[in-house]
Amino acid sequence: MGFSPVRLLPLLAATALATSDRVIYQGFNSGNTLPDWSAKNESDFLKEFSTFPKLANSPGMFNSVRLYTNIQAYTTDEPLSAFSAAIATNTSILLGIWCSGTTNITSELKALTTALDRYGSAFADLVLAISVGSEDLYRGSAIGEKDGAGIGTGPENIVRFINDTRTAIQGTLLENKPVGHVDTWTSWVNESNTAVRRPHVPATRPEEKGEKKKS
Repeated sequence: MGFSPVRLLPLLAATALATSDRVIYQGFNSGNTLPDWSAKNESDFLKEFSTFPKLANSPGMFNSVRLYTNIQAYTTDEPLSAFSAAIATNTSILLGIWCSGTTNITSELKALTTALDRYGSAFADLVLAISVGSEDLYRGSAIGEKDGAGIGTGPENIVRFINDTRTAIQGTLLENKPVGHVDTWTSWVNESNTAVRRPHVPATRPEEKGEKKKS
């Protein structure tokens, strides 16, 4: 499995996912392969993460990264070497789980749980949120097919994968991290994707269901 190299695009403001302090995290997207499709290793990620904060005339500190997978390129379920690089450079992370072209995310979740066992809070404390998939709905739509965007997946799979992720992180250092999905605006206004855009709120937080929190 391969992903495109780092793109010079700021992280979406949604990376912060409406934290109580409304912090805006600035950074870049980074795949797990180099331009020649060879696997990135820790030194490659270290170079990226060390360069981000040094950008001249940048509008603030760029010290976050959005990843697309938890898996080291060309392995089955080895944790991505970006994790150790992020720890070494104190780079915050929007984790990504690759969801297209598959019927399950078992290997993604195995890599994530292995990383938690290996790095503990040094890793978990840097995680801002988890994006289950990236533009999968767009790629699987008529617009995506017309654009030749590649293999996508449907809303039912994304919802299932989100639930699988929440189950996997329950009781771990990541259990309170926001879990969601990143896609194009055309996907969010597409009524066929209602299942994904519908809020998934734990029963223990009634105030987020529109009910007033009792004092």
